[in-house]
Amino acid sequence: MELTSKQRSQLRGLANSIDTIIHIGKDGIGENLIKQADDALEAREIIKGKVLDNNIEYDARIAAEELAKATRSEVVQVIGTKFVLYRESHSKPKEKRIQLVKPSKKKANP
Repeated sequence: MELTSKQRSQLRGLANSIDTIIHIGKDGIGENLIKQADDALEAREIIKGKVLDNNIEYDARIAAEELAKATRSEVVQVIGTKFVLYRESHSKPKEKRIQLVKPSKKKANP
């Protein structure tokens, strides 16, 4: 599912108030980190991560894209060394999930 710019904006706003829970250090992105991110996405739907200074292998954009691919999530934003990922939860009841704004239908030219 590709996020629209309005949905991305909505998620960026929600991400402002959450703490960074994923830290990519010198060990890089391993199985344990992917499992931790996957579990956090299922529980919270939106997570914030950071690439630590001691990691010379990744910059934030590459780390976010690789982690998003491994967890089947979407990169919402990358700023400096921090990034935000989103994935809709399937274990939460529908009313407890993040309600994204609906993409508007494009009008056809007459």
